[in-house]
Amino acid sequence: MSDVDSDSQRRAKSNGFLAKVHKFAYFSTFVYACIIALLATPYIQRHVIYQHAVRVPWGARFDLPEKYGLAPGKTSNLKLRTSDNITIGAWFVLAEPVYQARSAAASSVLDQPSLETMQQALQTHPTILYLHGQAATRAAPMRVQHYAAFSSRLGVNVLVIDYRGFGDSEGTPTEDGLTEDAKAAWHWLTENGAKPEDVLLVGHSLGTGVSSRLATWLAREDVKPRGVALLAPFTSLASVVETYDIGGFPILQPLQSFAFGRKLIKKLVRHEFNTLSVINDINVPLFIAHSQNDMDIPHAHSRTLLDILLDPLLPSAPVSLPATPDAILTSDDYATFIEVQKQRRVARSELVRKVEVPTFGTIEEFDGNAGKVVYVETFWGAHNNVGLQEGVQDILAQLEK
Repeated sequence: MSDVDSDSQRRAKSNGFLAKVHKFAYFSTFVYACIIALLATPYIQRHVIYQHAVRVPWGARFDLPEKYGLAPGKTSNLKLRTSDNITIGAWFVLAEPVYQARSAAASSVLDQPSLETMQQALQTHPTILYLHGQAATRAAPMRVQHYAAFSSRLGVNVLVIDYRGFGDSEGTPTEDGLTEDAKAAWHWLTENGAKPEDVLLVGHSLGTGVSSRLATWLAREDVKPRGVALLAPFTSLASVVETYDIGGFPILQPLQSFAFGRKLIKKLVRHEFNTLSVINDINVPLFIAHSQNDMDIPHAHSRTLLDILLDPLLPSAPVSLPATPDAILTSDDYATFIEVQKQRRVARSELVRKVEVPTFGTIEEFDGNAGKVVYVETFWGAHNNVGLQEGVQDILAQLEK
């Protein structure tokens, strides 16, 4: 075989390989574009964000809370009506002292608490309004553990709702819809004897966005709950979506490599829950807890929220670094910027009281414009169990006093 024939064969093989690579690239690009188009579809995006179709435990008997670990006669199954005429499911769990007193006085097996019993509990003990995260229902094991722990360790009542579209609740979830659900829960509590200053709003994950919206609505109404607790919060849903992955693959990462892609992501996300933009409007004490080993929502989100809360208390910067590399910053401006940043660091160290617990994590506290702000960053707890850390609960109890 001549050298010419050999070269021709090598070129043919090379061209064949390149053709296959090109076909694969075109096919991959087409599939990726289809995935992005699907995620941009309101129906698909709603299911991806809320995951309300994942009704764990499947076939739940919400009228039998005892089946999921709660004590007999401690929990009442409720139906609440929202302002837009949607019926949502809820559980009311009695504070442990109320339940124990009721159990000791009973001459027979306890039924679910009556409305009168719940009203008495609301008048005599603080209450947590618990707003859970995406997917599953109020009967999910991890969530039931929270109610049991709050009820017993903190000695509070717990009202938990399943948002519209979740569990046995009617409707379809939307950002405004979930806020209306939270308002309905608040109204039920206050209409049945709870004082606003005896109700602590506790949100987890997606529920932190809901509780922040509820808290800012209450602030506009000049109503002050006892406080707001955010467990594993995010700055905004759009920022979480940017790092969203499917099977470990960050599906939106390629779009973030150029400006148009980043703008497209923000435009396509139809559910904001922008806690970052409203957190300074919350007019009551604030508690934030996040685990360093949270793989779903990095604890950097909580750090950013903390920075935003601190910012109004620090010296303001007359200049800032340029947004683009080619922008001009004079030497005087740069010197001023460096000096102000130094002043801000000193002011922050003076404002924030920080305690490091080697076996637990870090606790930071400062006096904000609307009351005490406490941030707990634990070593463990991951995403779902940060609220089950007894150390977290003990610090949270301080908002109950």
